[in-house]
Amino acid sequence: MPVSSQHKVYLPASARDNQYLLAEFALSDELVARYPASSTEAPYQALYQALSQKLFELADQFGLRNVHLIANGKTPVVRFHQEAYVLQTAEQILFFYNPSYHEAQHSFYDAKVRARKISLLFLATEQPLRSNAAAFHQQVTTLLTELRNRLALAELKIKVRDHQHLTYDLFAKAKGSKESYGYKLRSIDARYKARQAELPAHSALTYVIVNLPLSRRLKEQVKLDLHSSSPYLPLYQHIADHFVSACQQEKLQHLAVLANGLLPLVRNSQFDKSSQGTELQMIGFDPSAKQGQLVSDLQGDKLVEMMQLIIFATPDDQTDMGYGRFMNEVESALRRFAKAVNLQPERDDLTVRFHQHISYHN
Repeated sequence: MPVSSQHKVYLPASARDNQYLLAEFALSDELVARYPASSTEAPYQALYQALSQKLFELADQFGLRNVHLIANGKTPVVRFHQEAYVLQTAEQILFFYNPSYHEAQHSFYDAKVRARKISLLFLATEQPLRSNAAAFHQQVTTLLTELRNRLALAELKIKVRDHQHLTYDLFAKAKGSKESYGYKLRSIDARYKARQAELPAHSALTYVIVNLPLSRRLKEQVKLDLHSSSPYLPLYQHIADHFVSACQQEKLQHLAVLANGLLPLVRNSQFDKSSQGTELQMIGFDPSAKQGQLVSDLQGDKLVEMMQLIIFATPDDQTDMGYGRFMNEVESALRRFAKAVNLQPERDDLTVRFHQHISYHN
């Protein structure tokens, strides 16, 4: 295989692209004091309304068309969908949208409760997203600079996270999606520099999350003792063993296997500690760990609808050309795994989501 081909991965044309920026800052006493309560029933209504108005005015000024203010402590989760809608749970706000068509401005808060932090969510809308990612990032950071000036808070520190992901079915070709595009999957930093958009000092993460639905055929591969205290553990362990084995053959050593019904959030363990809530689980990887890592959370006492398989990229997985070689290794491992557990490409879905993420303080 030519060297250039080794560094390109060919993904189905049906792959879905998403980008969003999340900017967060602590809600200080100084800012709260500027907007005294107009009523005891909703003491923070004026504050949240004023912040929302400032944000949306700036969004209109800078041409950002899908912007949200979140002041209820919930974690935003962004996914592609042909219909635009928002769902809230106890810990999450799920945003479903098609970047080509959907625009929105919303605020999410409880006027009776003082939030710990204010989160500003900016969803990309300019297609093609990947080519326009640097320009979108600059639009958002320019808005944040102007917002900082208008708030005039001496100690305001804004944390910026730029999330980008490509989502596709590993078996798309078997289902009739023949067209594909080649990607080098360059780092965010390299792509932005090529478009004269310099980033400040930042941390970067690259990883893959695979969603594996537990079909009837998968469950039937292992004889289960439903009277035991952990009746489903043998099934989960069967899948985990095949996944780890397939990855090891490609020298992919930073892995997680989850069967707990929670949504994984991947972080750098050097900066964020692993934690777990009722809906979300923060998974910490150390990119510098040469010996590899295996995070396993298999709750054998309950049957989950879907398992999550995570492959984390280290600095060694990035070449001068990007993460194309890494993704080819990931796909080889996943196809080997799929064959080992008898997945049927024409019928089964194996959803692969390639994540790139940077964060820094603005």
